[in-house]
Amino acid sequence: MVSLSSGAAVAGSPLSGGYAGAKATVRLISSYAALEAQRTASGIRFVAVLPVLTPATDLGRIYTERYAAAAGQTEAEFLQRFGGILSTDQAAKAICDLAADDSYTATAYSLSAGGLQQVD
Repeated sequence: MVSLSSGAAVAGSPLSGGYAGAKATVRLISSYAALEAQRTASGIRFVAVLPVLTPATDLGRIYTERYAAAAGQTEAEFLQRFGGILSTDQAAKAICDLAADDSYTATAYSLSAGGLQQVD
């Protein structure tokens, strides 16, 4: 089972109130479910995906603009920290890969334009 958390679960999200806390909770619940599934040998795999901020969605575009302005940067300068723009097609493919490929054994992965990275 793949759940959608957010990079904000790790990095925070000071402009969006409780969003980071809610997404950290998604990550934790997924981790707890994975431990329980392993303990009971249920054969169910739980993994959380933590996508980075991207202007590829309407909501992401608003926050990209606001975070760039708060940092005194252009959007392009701000987005450099993420190693490129994560597209919705990339996100969809990564999520499908996680769901279908049992070789992904961690309980959480960050997702950027560079692909999936295990989160410890």
